[in-house]
Amino acid sequence: MRDKEVVNVGPEPLTFDDVIRVARHGAPVQLTDDALAAISAARQRVDELAESPTPAYGISTGFGALATRHIDPALRAQLQRSLVRSHAAGSGPEVETEVVRALMLLRLHTLATGHTGIRPTTAKTLAALISAGITPVVHEYGSLGCSGDLAPLAHVALTLMGEGVVRDSSGTLQPAGEALKQAHIDPVELAAKEGLALINGTDGMLGMLILAIHDLTALVRTADVSAAMSVEALLGTDRVFMPELQALRPHPGQALSAANMTKVLRDSGIMASHRDPESCTRVQDAYSLRCAPQVAGAVRDTIAHAATVAGWELASAVDNPAVLADGRVESNGNFHGAPIAYVLDFLAVVAADLASMSERRTDRFLDVARNHGLPAFLAHDPGVDSGHMIAQYTQAAIVSEMKRLAVPASVDSIPSSAMQEDHVSMGWSAARKLRRSVDGLTRVLAVEVLTAARALDLRAPLEPAPATAAVVKALRETVPAPGPDRFLAPEIESAVRLVAEGGVVAAAESVTGSLA
Repeated sequence: MRDKEVVNVGPEPLTFDDVIRVARHGAPVQLTDDALAAISAARQRVDELAESPTPAYGISTGFGALATRHIDPALRAQLQRSLVRSHAAGSGPEVETEVVRALMLLRLHTLATGHTGIRPTTAKTLAALISAGITPVVHEYGSLGCSGDLAPLAHVALTLMGEGVVRDSSGTLQPAGEALKQAHIDPVELAAKEGLALINGTDGMLGMLILAIHDLTALVRTADVSAAMSVEALLGTDRVFMPELQALRPHPGQALSAANMTKVLRDSGIMASHRDPESCTRVQDAYSLRCAPQVAGAVRDTIAHAATVAGWELASAVDNPAVLADGRVESNGNFHGAPIAYVLDFLAVVAADLASMSERRTDRFLDVARNHGLPAFLAHDPGVDSGHMIAQYTQAAIVSEMKRLAVPASVDSIPSSAMQEDHVSMGWSAARKLRRSVDGLTRVLAVEVLTAARALDLRAPLEPAPATAAVVKALRETVPAPGPDRFLAPEIESAVRLVAEGGVVAAAESVTGSLA
């Protein structure tokens, strides 16, 4: 029920949990008294500048390369409408609802800091949209990540004006004006500076970063479990995961992953069956087994770095110009998305590498030269049955795609606005491809879990560890035990759901207690 509790939005930073609850679970929001006081104070200063004969960027001038033109007071309302309408220029497929809701919440937070000069009524209207579950249609293409996510945010601002297209709380597509009327929300007539305040932020890329961090944090735990299942079913050793060995290379993530794998493999009858030198003559396991904590640990440490950057961004007020505490209104470059773009790209790299190692472990199960006594392709009757041969093809295809998605977007830049905006971050593009990578990693780990579970069953009468047995049992609720070939795609999707919903980790933790 907590997911639906109101999220209070004030000048202080939001938490990751706040963003997840609003974006993914539909929690309503409300502005705090402190936020409304800060917004009002900043607005008073903007009104003073709007009345001054001295030009002030974004208040009494045009925008970007057109900033040299002083705008007559009679045209300033039209200026704001024109800004939003012209910048709402996205194209392509709709962006996911959770992304748009995250974007809206994060823009609301910047407004709540009192550094944008927006009017309280406009901020309240944005909060009302979020709480009513009205989601503006935002498109895949349009943001260069500088000056922030202009086009995506402009589609939101357009909705505040009662224009454009939205999805209501039931997901129905309809004109924004009609949706606002049904929700008893009055559209706003934007005043001086408000157009810029609504669109000049990095909120889309930050929202996608926070969602990705949340998902990858869960997936790296799943990767520890799936790797442990593979080590066990491939008759590997767990001695390489000893804490004294990890201490020789004190990366924090590595130690956590190794400890997780040790917990998951505890009391394994399969491991015990080949512990003495007479029953196992192999000196070392392949890298994909032996080095699993080193790779998954580095993934963890990269996620931790990304979370630090996201935390700094959650404490930020991104707008241009910005209203300072002493009343000055100053132009700045805080809207540049480089800090977020870099870590979005870093996460795509580590997701691809974690998936690559998982695929290599799956491949070992299918090769009689490397799987230590299991049937070819884990087939019921090799030759008649193909077993998991093509499941690995699917996994390999996803990994190959993820490697392409790991090519960084942030090293690209394309000039815009008549060379006024001559270096851009491409952070939105980095975020969009990372979402595909997170989905890909989910599917790759699911195939490994599916394959490792089949191999563990085929090791009978040897007994797996209680924790890995619990994972196999959870999978078997929707995927039958090994047998002749069946329609495999639905079984893969069942495994994908189990991974995505946290079922693999939950099953293991029912035995081990909390995994790191």
